[in-house]
Amino acid sequence: MTQATHGVTLASIYEARARIQGQVARTPLVRSLALSERFGAEVHLKLENQQPSGAFKLRGATNMIAALMEKHGAESLQRGVTTASTGNHGRAVAFAAARLGVPAVVCLSELVPSNKVHAIEALGAEVRRVGRSQDEAFKEVARLVDEQGMTLIPPFDHPLIASGQGTIGIELIEDQPALDRIIVGLSGGGLLGGIGAAIKAIRPEVQITGVSLSQGAAMWESLQAGHPVDVEEVESLGDSLGGGIGLDNACTFALVREVMDDHVQVSESAIARAMIELLEHEKMLVEGAAAVGLAALDEHGLDIRGQKVALILSGNGIDLATFDRARSIAGR
Repeated sequence: MTQATHGVTLASIYEARARIQGQVARTPLVRSLALSERFGAEVHLKLENQQPSGAFKLRGATNMIAALMEKHGAESLQRGVTTASTGNHGRAVAFAAARLGVPAVVCLSELVPSNKVHAIEALGAEVRRVGRSQDEAFKEVARLVDEQGMTLIPPFDHPLIASGQGTIGIELIEDQPALDRIIVGLSGGGLLGGIGAAIKAIRPEVQITGVSLSQGAAMWESLQAGHPVDVEEVESLGDSLGGGIGLDNACTFALVREVMDDHVQVSESAIARAMIELLEHEKMLVEGAAAVGLAALDEHGLDIRGQKVALILSGNGIDLATFDRARSIAGR
């Protein structure tokens, strides 16, 4: 699949940047002194956990809703928008919809932590709990689209979503033009695919490393199989990286294959240790999915000596009970 068919190009990412300006934070890229010293590299943290919705997902959701309103008019969304989510995308859709005056229904599986459910409801969206997987939650989304005329805002598999996430890539290069490597959590592929599309168009020599969960990683299994496959979801500290990629994936599967250079999986214990280290040394309380870049460096001993590296701290959707679980797993 080429750029012309998956629809994510440097031009579409710059269009997204103009569209979301003023509605989404340009997040800081900060150098970690502790991690730089530990790994013998310049390690930078991209603080998407400081987005007003709590995670990077706000970029894609805002871009798509705003683009639909531009193209079809605000009245086209008067019946509302809907999505299924592992939490952060649902919160982003709720946030963007509320700001743009559009009703929203977010469908979540029973595996999504209660703190993320409450955060979505606090933004005025209706939450529906359906099934034990994101794919099951999407069945309710399909019903809402077919029977009530709501508009789907997919969590990752759409050029407008991936292009919105790709604005992170532009910011990374602007703030640190000499980057050698970017380490990104990988689930549905909107984040890594979008960032990778921007980076590879501007500086193709930058290495894009994807990090997946050790269990229930649909993109990992799909890449191994050579086509999208179903994978049973499991409970994880990195719950934002759960969920399927869709057997009819039309955008992100091919996009990830095009832009990703290497791919690792990380264990629950490595995620737990990374979460604790980010709190202790960086004073950042982040969700497990945001800590997988550090977990990969720790668990796999990735050789980044002398390199300029960016880790994407993707979100802050964590409660104290989950952090206590991480401490228990890590033996702390």
